[in-house]
Amino acid sequence: MSDKPSVLFVCVHNAGRSQMAAGWLRHLGGDTVEVRSAGSAPAETVNPAAVQAMLEVGIDITDQTPKLLEYATAESSDVIVTMGCGDACPIFPGKRYEDWKLEDPAGKGIEAVRPIRDEIRSRVEQLLTELRRTA
Repeated sequence: MSDKPSVLFVCVHNAGRSQMAAGWLRHLGGDTVEVRSAGSAPAETVNPAAVQAMLEVGIDITDQTPKLLEYATAESSDVIVTMGCGDACPIFPGKRYEDWKLEDPAGKGIEAVRPIRDEIRSRVEQLLTELRRTA
C-alpha cells in the first residue's frame, strides 16, 4: 500500500451506497486517501434520496455520476469494498476486500435512507482507522 491508499467502493448501480461511502471517505479522510466508486451496472444518476441524506450532514455529492466498474480501476485499488455487486466484482490476489452487507436505498424515501447513511459512516470511520494504522 502506498502512502496514500486508494479505496474503491462498488455496488450494482453506483447510485446510492457506494456514492454515500465515497462521500463519507472524501469528507472524513480528506487528502489522505484516494476515493473511487463504481458499479457493475451503473444507473444514469445518483439516487436523489442518497443525495438529500448526505446534504443533511453537510456532504454534497450532487457533482457525482455513476461510473462503470473498470478492470484497471479495481486492479489499481488497494482496498475494494463491495456492497451487493456479487459475481460482477473482479477478484485480484493480494487486494484487501470487504463486503459490506447494507440495505439497498434504491426506491426508498429519505426516512429509510438515513439509517443506511449512518451505518455507512460508521463503517467508513472504522476503515479509516484501520488504514491509518497500516500507513
